[in-house]
Amino acid sequence: MARGEAERITDILASVTPGGGKSLLPVIAAAHLMEAGRVERIVWVVPRDTLRLQAEEAFADPVWRATLGHSLSVRSAENAPDPSRGLAGYVTTYQAIAAAPELHRKELRRFRTLLVVDEVHHLPVPTVGTGAKDSENEEAGAWSRAMLPLLQSASLRLLLSGTLERADGRRILGLPYYPSAATLTPQIDPDAPGWAVIGYSRAQALAERSVLPVTFGALDGEASWLEGGRAAGQARVGPHRLAGGVRITTRPALFTALRTGFARDLLQEAFGATRRLRARRREDRGMAPTQAARGLGKLLVVAPDQARARHYLAMLRSWMPAGQAERDVRLATSSERDAHGTIAAFRLLPEPAVLVTVAMAYEGLDAPEIAVVAALTHIRSRPWLEQMIARATRVDPHAGSYVEQRALVFHPDDPLFARFRVELENEQGTATPPRTSRRITAATPERVTWSDEAPCSIIPLESNAVGLRYAMLRPKPSVQPDSPERLAASCPTGNHSTSLQQPPSLTERALRQRLTAIVAAQAVEDEANLSIPRGGNLPHRYNAVLKRVLGTPRGAMTLAELEAALAWLERNRLSDHLHLLDGDARYAWSERQRRSGWLSRRSGS
Repeated sequence: MARGEAERITDILASVTPGGGKSLLPVIAAAHLMEAGRVERIVWVVPRDTLRLQAEEAFADPVWRATLGHSLSVRSAENAPDPSRGLAGYVTTYQAIAAAPELHRKELRRFRTLLVVDEVHHLPVPTVGTGAKDSENEEAGAWSRAMLPLLQSASLRLLLSGTLERADGRRILGLPYYPSAATLTPQIDPDAPGWAVIGYSRAQALAERSVLPVTFGALDGEASWLEGGRAAGQARVGPHRLAGGVRITTRPALFTALRTGFARDLLQEAFGATRRLRARRREDRGMAPTQAARGLGKLLVVAPDQARARHYLAMLRSWMPAGQAERDVRLATSSERDAHGTIAAFRLLPEPAVLVTVAMAYEGLDAPEIAVVAALTHIRSRPWLEQMIARATRVDPHAGSYVEQRALVFHPDDPLFARFRVELENEQGTATPPRTSRRITAATPERVTWSDEAPCSIIPLESNAVGLRYAMLRPKPSVQPDSPERLAASCPTGNHSTSLQQPPSLTERALRQRLTAIVAAQAVEDEANLSIPRGGNLPHRYNAVLKRVLGTPRGAMTLAELEAALAWLERNRLSDHLHLLDGDARYAWSERQRRSGWLSRRSGS
């Protein structure tokens, strides 16, 4: 496209296995297409607020800036005017676009824009008259309706997903499908006019050592529960085995296990494995037992609901000294006040080492230090499980060589999870392919359908673990280890630990904080020196003066304008420019009060 050899291509669909590095595709596309003059801006849309900073970091990564030879930056934006602020583009969320679709549509029309839609499977084709009432479907429909004008306004489109199939079977907005009857599963048409379709399967990613092989720790158990609710006549059921149970008992047994003793046993296995891993890596590096460092390995706990997440948090902390527990084990759910900050710390800092969540951090979370996952969730849809285990399959540049790393996933040994594992083995080529009516590909994987809702009229009683078995999913036997030359070529700088350039949104925040501090300092100094009458809110007046001098509120300034404002403040005093507020009724009364009080104090002295 950059060389003009594919001028008719306007849409790129990338089906990349979770953890396969699809977040680099927008950087590669923007670097080449902007240099060639095909586009002038990039707008990257993500499904979760926590992913916006990761998108900024992808452009700021020094290794990829050197490899691709680009100097582009994007900023995390919401719905304020001029979201790019003079940079190459911006990153926003589906929610922000649904709240102000016209603002973003105008931005796409101002410039020739590359629109990147991340995790496009969140956007179903809008339907009419379905009678769907649940809030999740309504929200997804609102996102689709808001995104449709943007897809139509963009010059080029890059659609990304780790799975091109929705659990509800609906078609995905903007994708090219073969014509088919309504009863057939929709299939992507890779030869649709104007489209380029890229597939990167887990088998390919393993062959190229882009993701880690997975070891599954399957924990079997027994569970007992009451059926019939709390009314009279309820009956005790069980104990039933998770692994050996029939389908009719699988859901209630799993529901019970995740809320009783079995969950504690699985957490202990995952916690113990993480602790042993961190101890071994510390020993290999000659570190003290409590010393913090990147690359030691972390644990992600995925709970079935927020109540259980809080219970798991308390359980994990009870196994550690109090001070260490508060520092190392954190909770990130939608009801937590600083959940986004917790996730950012988990991703970017040596501590915390354990994160408990429900669904907030499972999709797109780029935390390569996650080495162990405790899958304490009842959800068994294939796309969800793929996203969950992919949190541990990213290669950690701080953890040593590829061969020294592995992903370890502990999960209940129920038949539905076992079926998912078989499918994963089939795609890796490590098991005999099953008979199927259609070809299983990255674009059309086989779907596991099972309701995610909790069973009705079930009262969990007790459960316990009865056995743990490990199984390693490895790449095909034909895959040869990479040569030292190829491994060296995979890191052109030879240094994976290079620190990130700070993303623009964080730089803007820091500059605005410096501006606020300088304005407050000048106000304190002027009042202390009696050069300005005391009383009222002098920093507020000084902020108004600064806005008059610069002509732009600091919340709307670009990075260059913020730096220029700091330079101006270093050379000038705001007290010399108070005349800019003359005639402004908002400050006239307070100024008279300040002036009269100041004069009376001076005359009294």
